[in-house]
Amino acid sequence: MLRVRPVHFTSRQDVWEELLTALGMVKTVDEGPWQEFDSGAGRLALHLVEAGAADDGNTALGVEVGDLAEFGRRTNLAAAESGTTTADIIAADHGESCRISCTDGFSFLADKAAHGAQCADADPALAVVGVWFTPDPGAATATLQDIGARFRPVPDADETADFTAKNGGVLMVRPASGRPRSGLGFEYDGDLRTVRDRLTAAGIAVSETEEAFARTLHVANPDAVGRPGGATSDARVPPTLWVSQRLAE
Repeated sequence: MLRVRPVHFTSRQDVWEELLTALGMVKTVDEGPWQEFDSGAGRLALHLVEAGAADDGNTALGVEVGDLAEFGRRTNLAAAESGTTTADIIAADHGESCRISCTDGFSFLADKAAHGAQCADADPALAVVGVWFTPDPGAATATLQDIGARFRPVPDADETADFTAKNGGVLMVRPASGRPRSGLGFEYDGDLRTVRDRLTAAGIAVSETEEAFARTLHVANPDAVGRPGGATSDARVPPTLWVSQRLAE
């Protein structure tokens, strides 16, 4: 199995819970500083940190798998041809995990899924999107193929690449300068007005743009509002989060 499950570090867990609930997600794990929310496709984990911590407001790309050893074996077998990926079983802070490393210098963790099926009460049209920004999109694309993600054609792809995970969620590769990093977004396979109405009813600021191939909602980022000056000065924390309309294949 393979499921998209980024980990978002935040000192504003309560505000994030309000946002994720308005988006149509359901909390399925609540263990103090660690919470998990299900969407119709993919999960998002929230990790509570101290305000002002180095990782406050940042997202780590991550996935869930069924069997760590088998996942690592299959990934390394696939990587023998691409030469871009390594999978190593490690002892992480939270327990055994598998670290996936790419030749662009980026790495992320695959964790064993604590619970299997998606919550049936989550909005089935909403998907969690993990984004990999990198100066070497070719290597990142090969790594996602090595871990078993399914390539999804998109219009005017250029150097971008989209993938879906068998058990839910979307992974995107986007070219960017500087050090590789991860990002977070959402995708909606339906009328965006449904999501916009829920956000507005919850008192969450949202705007909408019409882009080349789809419409996108821009939602106030809980980590970037309400602070002195109105926003964080950390350029790694975007002022808004996006929810894009699902593109027809």
